[in-house]
Amino acid sequence: MKLVAFAPDGAATGARVGVLTDAGIQPIDDTDGDLRRLLDRSALPSGGEPAVDPATVRYLAPLPRPGKIVCIGLNFRDHCREQGIAAPDYPMLFAKFGNAVSHPGDPVTRPRATEKLDLECELAVVIGRRASRIGPEEAMEAVFGYTVLNDVTMRDLQREDRQWLRAKGSDGFAPIGPAVVTRDELGEGRGLRVRSSVNGEAWQDSTTDEMIFDVPTLIAFVSRTLTLEPGDLIATGTPAGVGHFQDPPRYLVDGDVMRCEIEGIGVLENPVVDEIPRTDDHAAAAGVAELRSAGTPR
Repeated sequence: MKLVAFAPDGAATGARVGVLTDAGIQPIDDTDGDLRRLLDRSALPSGGEPAVDPATVRYLAPLPRPGKIVCIGLNFRDHCREQGIAAPDYPMLFAKFGNAVSHPGDPVTRPRATEKLDLECELAVVIGRRASRIGPEEAMEAVFGYTVLNDVTMRDLQREDRQWLRAKGSDGFAPIGPAVVTRDELGEGRGLRVRSSVNGEAWQDSTTDEMIFDVPTLIAFVSRTLTLEPGDLIATGTPAGVGHFQDPPRYLVDGDVMRCEIEGIGVLENPVVDEIPRTDDHAAAAGVAELRSAGTPR
């Protein structure tokens, strides 16, 4: 089953969730455009409304405010190879927050703080049941389905900060969608083609078979210390081909269109726009230096 959040094209209100079928989008009652309202239900209710023509709607992020976005770094063998580093011995975790979510088609702002903006196409797991300290053999029972997530990243800040909160957690840096496909259709998410492009030019092209730690292993690992709740997301990592590790490196600029596609789920597109005015961030950096010199805790 393929679920989408949508609103009438051009409308600021009226968000709904529906099932995408060959006949159109079949609306579901009482969702307010948030898939989380459905995760604890054994069956999906329907108001018996006529199907909506997909050409007349705007697709929205199916989880506009996830409880947690748990991200996995360096989880594709080909991504490790392109960096010339060894595969990790255990999953590397970091987080994004709800402020990072943006809708399909929404502009992603390139902040003044960066000159090295990059994309990362990722398979994201949608958690449907509470999971705490579970093993891999039962982990899939916690999975509701899957969506596409673009782990937008400021590579210069990632290097300067030596941790990834600002670089990956900034406003709008987690576009998700366009759909959530339920577990019964995609199983453990194996063998799915993962592709990205910029302005129609291919950047990434791999499959989830390159993942070092599969979905059950990731859920079991995360749940050892973090209780997973319905509506949480796990972004499972990105394959080779991101701009930073191309030769020469390539970065996103104003007017670029990012396209992320995962087999069986769909295409997520977002344009890049510059923060205005686009000037350097030396004043902000000087402000930080002044705070440090004054002995402000950090």
